[in-house]
Amino acid sequence: MSSVEEQQAPADMSCEAPPRDQELPRDANELDNLVRDRVVVAMSGGVDSSVVAAMVAKQGWDAIGISMRLYSTPPAAYTKSCCSPDDLFDARMVSSKLGIPFYVANYQEEFQQRVIDYFVQEYRHGRTPNPCVACNNHVKFDILLERSLALGAKYLATGHFVRVEHREDGTSIMKKGLDANKDQSYFLFGIPRTALPRLMFPLGEMTKQEVREEARILELETAEKPESQEICFVTGGSYKEFVEERLSRGESKPGKFMHVDGKVLGDHDGIHNFTVGQRKGLGLSWHEPLYVIAIRPETGSVVVGPKQGLMSQGLVAERCNWLSFERPPGPIECEVKIRYRSKPVKALVTVGQDASTAFVDFEEPQRAVAPGQAAVFYRGDEVLGGGWIEEARQ
Repeated sequence: MSSVEEQQAPADMSCEAPPRDQELPRDANELDNLVRDRVVVAMSGGVDSSVVAAMVAKQGWDAIGISMRLYSTPPAAYTKSCCSPDDLFDARMVSSKLGIPFYVANYQEEFQQRVIDYFVQEYRHGRTPNPCVACNNHVKFDILLERSLALGAKYLATGHFVRVEHREDGTSIMKKGLDANKDQSYFLFGIPRTALPRLMFPLGEMTKQEVREEARILELETAEKPESQEICFVTGGSYKEFVEERLSRGESKPGKFMHVDGKVLGDHDGIHNFTVGQRKGLGLSWHEPLYVIAIRPETGSVVVGPKQGLMSQGLVAERCNWLSFERPPGPIECEVKIRYRSKPVKALVTVGQDASTAFVDFEEPQRAVAPGQAAVFYRGDEVLGGGWIEEARQ
């Protein structure tokens, strides 16, 4: 790890954060020697986290920037992915300009185990993974949050477009970011409810355009930096090639294309090449367009059929995490998102005896409910919680 020399701070800015004189509830096992004004800022090297660091520093907090080294990046892909050496350099340059200490933490082993291995194995089992959610759950708001506490920080601040509301009764809830086009609450449903009082999301009240304009005013090196690609560690070729290269001999599951009426339409090379709702790349000739309706890992079958076969009345979600309560008090009427870019739809959510299982009944049937993706529950702007889709209910 390395730090930078302090320099003069930039012009005054405002920061949406918990009041500095507010005593947040603290678990008995948490650190007692917290530095009251210390905030660790997760810096990816992009414009969002750069502006967060500037906001936190100018607000008067004892800011520390940390970048995570998550995987090795081929030189040709430096400009296409996040967390590359170029990104770490940009984060260091911004920290130097702001006059705050900066460190790089190597979490490549943890990222490999908790995100990349998970990504490959989900496709191997015929599911559609969401690596961004896994990274937030198991790296950023797990390992990095623990690291920030170990450094004596009161809060961990990130550049996510989401809000946390700290209430007078000591509880905290999560809300969508005000910029509907950038709201990232879907990816953060897995944050432990007990961690919310320790988090700051200064960009939750801003739009992306406002963030870039702030960066231009401050003359930050990252002001015009483009967005990174969606799957950051897939830096060359397609995700299918990435998965194929990491499946050991015998792990891929070839099988048959089965029409929903039971007819065998052909062979395929492995279920990892497909996802529910897929139309392109099937290589099948039929009198009407065919879509992947379901994947059967136990037999290696990929079930295909017409578009209407994709509609589901509901879903079952497992490994649910609740943010607004320990357990829903009963069936809850709310809105559910089954993909990041899908619109929330009205539904009735009922939990099983174990609150980690939720049964979702849509008000109107939904298309392409994919096992492995996240189902996130909302009530207006409030994020109630979410879980991992286990199966669609017809």
